[in-house]
Amino acid sequence: MLDSLSTAAAIDTITQVAQTATGGSESLFVIIMKGFSNYAIPFLLLVIPILGFAKKVKVYEAFVDGAKEGFHVAVRIIPYLVAILVAIGMFRASGAMDFFVKLLSPLTNLVGMPAETLPVALMRPLSGSGTLGLVTELMNQFGPDSFIGRLASTMFGSTETTFYVLAVYFGSVGIRRTRHAVAAGLVGDITGLLVAVLICRVVFL
Repeated sequence: MLDSLSTAAAIDTITQVAQTATGGSESLFVIIMKGFSNYAIPFLLLVIPILGFAKKVKVYEAFVDGAKEGFHVAVRIIPYLVAILVAIGMFRASGAMDFFVKLLSPLTNLVGMPAETLPVALMRPLSGSGTLGLVTELMNQFGPDSFIGRLASTMFGSTETTFYVLAVYFGSVGIRRTRHAVAAGLVGDITGLLVAVLICRVVFL
């Protein structure tokens, strides 16, 4: 209990220090981040063909070959995809999601994570489409510019569908022993969730 309280206190201290350090320039930071997000994808779409041309790579042919390979991979992973989607549907329909939300909500409150975003954190390692549905519900309920909406979106972009990736891609190539992949993926997801909470508290509160 003391460890949890000290963790929450440390997060609050970091948040206050960051907000004090940014001061009046916090709005400038938000503007810079919005500008970066608006131009990041067009920049990549422009730079990648230029780099390919500079290195004498046939960009269009390479794109077509990659698309063909992606189609064959999609066909191979269909059985594993169906299995994982059925398992996720059973998990949600059984009420296990609600049980874990109630069980973990005291811990999330200590680190400043609203209880409404906890289903997003729990669903994200299992299903990207399921998580997107939860994020959409939160945005419809609280609004996309609310703290909950922004936090849910940041959590969605900061984590990965760990179990989905392991089940589909490892299964498609016949790997049965994933060794440390599950632990490494979950550690990455937890880190992404905590950092998302911290950054959103600094920037949007």
